[in-house]
Amino acid sequence: MAIHILHVHSTFTLGGKEARAVRLMNAFGAHAQHAIISTVAGALDARAAIAENIAVAFPDEHPTFIGKPSIGRYLAIARYLRNFDLILTYNWGAMDAVGAHRLFARALKLPPLIHHEDGFNQDEAERQKPARVWFRRAVLGTAHALVVPSHTLERIALTSWRQPNARVHRIANGIPLDRYGSVAPEPATANELVVVGTIAGLRAVKNLPRLVRAFAASGIRGRLRIIGEGPERSAILQAAAELGIADRLDLPGFNPDPAAALRDIDIFALSSDSEQQPISLIEAMASGLPVVSTDVGDVREMVSDENSSLIVPAAHEKLFAEALSKMAANMSDRVAIGAANRAKALQIFDEKTMVDRYRALYEAAMGQQGALAGDTR
Repeated sequence: MAIHILHVHSTFTLGGKEARAVRLMNAFGAHAQHAIISTVAGALDARAAIAENIAVAFPDEHPTFIGKPSIGRYLAIARYLRNFDLILTYNWGAMDAVGAHRLFARALKLPPLIHHEDGFNQDEAERQKPARVWFRRAVLGTAHALVVPSHTLERIALTSWRQPNARVHRIANGIPLDRYGSVAPEPATANELVVVGTIAGLRAVKNLPRLVRAFAASGIRGRLRIIGEGPERSAILQAAAELGIADRLDLPGFNPDPAAALRDIDIFALSSDSEQQPISLIEAMASGLPVVSTDVGDVREMVSDENSSLIVPAAHEKLFAEALSKMAANMSDRVAIGAANRAKALQIFDEKTMVDRYRALYEAAMGQQGALAGDTR
């Protein structure tokens, strides 16, 4: 009988955590049935990435997972949780499900819950909100595990959130490495031909206007390509228009094939105010690209030693622009740094390793070894 898993997401639009969740669902195959809830109504764009043979539902009839905490609302959530074999919650937007589990796990004999944290939005990019820190400390007590992808979040979980070592599991993100770099990009030979690009949800925390400003200041006469969708599109267009580079900005929207999209890019750029272990960065590394990035989360630890000088403080846009200019002007450095990044990605960020670790953790929570044994797709 298939395992019935409930996923409670803050949103289910295709970003890093959603892409990983979908990959795991696809890997578990017919061994699991899934119900997916987004606490932001209608934010379900990632459903398009789920394989056709996966049993998945997007239920409309369920208690609200957002609002002012109350015993009555939490009891309604807890009763809903009883319908599943495993509860998976993701980020702050799903914490009410964690709170309901904390209050009623024992009384209602609730299924095991595993919480996943992948980072912070713009409202906590510089500093965590004390009330959220306190709430996490209070409600994570009945979670079987807290999963984080980065060393940075692991430190926060152990210190700020005061979680015991046994509960915190750091599992590095992984991608299907064989899909990346199989066709090496033809590097641009001159400054004016260089394409600087990124893959990102167009959200405030990604600070893509910063990338527009840095590109304009770099003197590169090539193109800037920002692949993704989101509410910050107009702010990006406005920044480009004000700086006179609107004719050199490409905003092609979401691309379901990042490996193909990255083949047309010469320099990958990450301008975020907050990240942890971004999957887009892993994809760029696996594609053999040099990376210019703000020094956020685990980015400096992720890239190769050869790339480390291109990781700059978020507040220093001039250094960001200079790093872009330096890479645009030197094709041999781009190729060498890109090769070093690809070698590190192949060594560390294998998807099968990630899937195996998640599978083992989920099975251990349910006490059902082998219950999710499927094929990695």
